[in-house]
Amino acid sequence: MNQEKGNLLALLPLLIFVALFLGAGIISGDFYSFPVLVAIIIASVVALAMNRKDSLNVKVERFAKGAGNLDIMIMVLIFLSAGAFSGVAEKMGAVDSTVNFALSVIPENLLIVGLFVIAAFISLAMGTSMGTIAALAPIGVGISSGTDISLPLAMATVVGGAMFGDNLSFISDTTIAAVRTQKTEMKDKFKVNFFIVLPAAIITIIALFFVTLGNQTSVDAGSYSIVKILPYLAVIIGALSGLNVFAVLFGGILLSGIIGFIDGSFTPTSYFGSIADGMLGMGEIAFLSILIGGVVELIRHNGGIQALLYLVTRKVGSTKGAQYSTAGLVASTNLCTANNTISIIIAGPLAKSISDEYGVDNRKTASILDIFSCAVQGLIPYGAQMLLVAETAGISPLSILPYAFYPILTAICGLVAIKFALPRFTRRKAHSTEPVRS
Repeated sequence: MNQEKGNLLALLPLLIFVALFLGAGIISGDFYSFPVLVAIIIASVVALAMNRKDSLNVKVERFAKGAGNLDIMIMVLIFLSAGAFSGVAEKMGAVDSTVNFALSVIPENLLIVGLFVIAAFISLAMGTSMGTIAALAPIGVGISSGTDISLPLAMATVVGGAMFGDNLSFISDTTIAAVRTQKTEMKDKFKVNFFIVLPAAIITIIALFFVTLGNQTSVDAGSYSIVKILPYLAVIIGALSGLNVFAVLFGGILLSGIIGFIDGSFTPTSYFGSIADGMLGMGEIAFLSILIGGVVELIRHNGGIQALLYLVTRKVGSTKGAQYSTAGLVASTNLCTANNTISIIIAGPLAKSISDEYGVDNRKTASILDIFSCAVQGLIPYGAQMLLVAETAGISPLSILPYAFYPILTAICGLVAIKFALPRFTRRKAHSTEPVRS
């Protein structure tokens, strides 16, 4: 394929952004020690300082155009809405009720298997792996302490289940980023993604069953209310049925509020406060998306995206090669940034160009971005998920890796899906950006 080589120097802002992340993590031992917003602001300043042919006013306008891109603004609105739902549902008691209900019905000899399934459901409903881990890691510690099941195995089970939902949830920031950058629909991406990772989940459940065969323990389940689980079920069912994503999320927020007001969990002040807290919790990723959009637009104008596209695709000669390139691109970006959402936001525009050039279905590309970023995120010992479970359990993140069945199997299933062109479907043209549907 003949194409322009672009300008590699234009990639300097992106390299600085990644270097600040990576360098601070290596020096301090904490890959989250350097504020991500400061890193992207520094990269923004560098991007604005480049290309002396244009005036600063012109470059600022170009930056603002990229930051205010339609897809980015819609993505930000979904981030905020998802945060509001997650916040209000959690404060209403949906998480506790879900966990306690599951623990009350799962047989004692299947608690580790059940722990994976609980984590998968909660993360699918909440859209956040970190929130799922925060809720379930202490329970995993309790299960381990009551039997000879190893603590690293219990913690790896929590992380695996959490990454299942992080990858698939309609309100996960990784799903939102993957769908918006590839201009496809959430329900379509879900169908493709689900059939790719389903074998990984099934094999994980089988492996956990045999690894813990013969072990029995008991964990006291607290009180629960089936009614409080309804908002999660409503969001999942509404999203799968193809309702508008905003309608689904606002419906979940409203239903959570109604239940909370009836049972006394909410006062007007606490209800609206939980909505605000949830939205604020998404503030960093929302601002990051906006600023990255501006930086990427400057990089694109200066020839950086074209240069990166040339490097990634110069030896690609097939649709499968394009998909492997996308997988490698997002995986390597995730290794550097230790954040799967950021890696998709960075790699997404380039992946879209590769897909369009080689005829890769947008649904498949969105799935590849999400699958491989989540697989890497669930394996890196310096990722937030691994660090959180390790801190909760008081163990080393490295001790968890041998039991990280699901993230490893997810990556394997992703590679198999590319190799054998699975799932098989007729390629669609890119969807219009309006309306936004889940």
